[in-house]
Amino acid sequence: MPRYLSTEQVDRLIAACDGDAGARRRDRAIVLLLVRLGLRAGDVAQLRLTDVEWQTGSLRVYGKSRYEVRLPLPQDVGDAIAAYLECRPSTRRNDVLFLRTIAPCRPFRRGDGISSVVKRIMKRGDIVPPVKGAHALRHTAETEMLRHGVPLDKIGLVLRHRGIDTTAYYAKADVALLKQVAQPWPEVL
Repeated sequence: MPRYLSTEQVDRLIAACDGDAGARRRDRAIVLLLVRLGLRAGDVAQLRLTDVEWQTGSLRVYGKSRYEVRLPLPQDVGDAIAAYLECRPSTRRNDVLFLRTIAPCRPFRRGDGISSVVKRIMKRGDIVPPVKGAHALRHTAETEMLRHGVPLDKIGLVLRHRGIDTTAYYAKADVALLKQVAQPWPEVL
């Protein structure tokens, strides 16, 4: 079974990023990208300033195999990115969106740095996740989309799955929803 956070845990996770400090603003933007769009930690680490397309309200993401997709940028995610950009350290050599907060402020090399940020935020929010790191938020995003009635093929497009089988794996996650649609088993004589 996929492992995901409850709605209450997601709220606590986002609340753990409250504050005006640059690190808190960065953390909020990272968490919202992961939990609202289901991005992989590596996707977030690779985002460039030019990938946020403010005019169209979209985000350009290059996933595995450098496959490009444009995703809608939810208002709260866009607001969090804009707030972070107001205090983001400036660097001449880099157009990577998210930077480490310890000088010298360099970009994250890979997704494991983003997962480390998420682990620290979970600890700060006193959240005991079913699985540690950023991937729990990808599972959470998938489960939330499913709960809100988004069809599996659309979820697969957002998550950039290569096949419907991968997306269908997450259909098992919402047992309450499955109970609503399950047909009664005929009695055996």
